Amino acid sequence: MKGNFNALIDSDQLVLIDFSAEWCGPCKMLAPILKDVKAELGDSVKIVKIDVDKNQPLASKYQVRGVPTMLLFKKGQQLWRQSGVLQKSEIVQVVKSYL
Repeated sequence: MKGNFNALIDSDQLVLIDFSAEWCGPCKMLAPILKDVKAELGDSVKIVKIDVDKNQPLASKYQVRGVPTMLLFKKGQQLWRQSGVLQKSEIVQVVKSYL
């Protein structure tokens, strides 16, 4: 996963990483919101869900202590980070501000 992850976030495309977990209620609320964000923004952003329980080294590297936590990357740089559930409009606004 690690090599793939680095290749993913090194892209010129914005990549929104959703660190989540199966047992997390708010994560389940965020999933359809992120689907709507993707529908609105299309190819301008790639949205990737990462299960912290299955990818603990990655979660540790980015100091993800609570889920859901979203991180936005472009060209390997972390541009933004937020824990908790946000509304679609808030996420769209953040992503658009980095386009």
